Amino acid sequence: MLVLGIVLMLIGFVLAIPVLWTVGIVLAFVGAVLWVADGAGATWGRRWY
Repeated sequence: MLVLGIVLMLIGFVLAIPVLWTVGIVLAFVGAVLWVADGAGATWGRRWY
């Protein structure tokens, strides 16, 4: 998600499309937050079945 956000930011900047720029910023931010949370040991889902 982080890479997709960065790619959309670049495409939006190069082609001067503000919607892609905004969506890219949001996806990059969410991807960075999830990456940091996963690195901190956050568990997504069940710990056992």
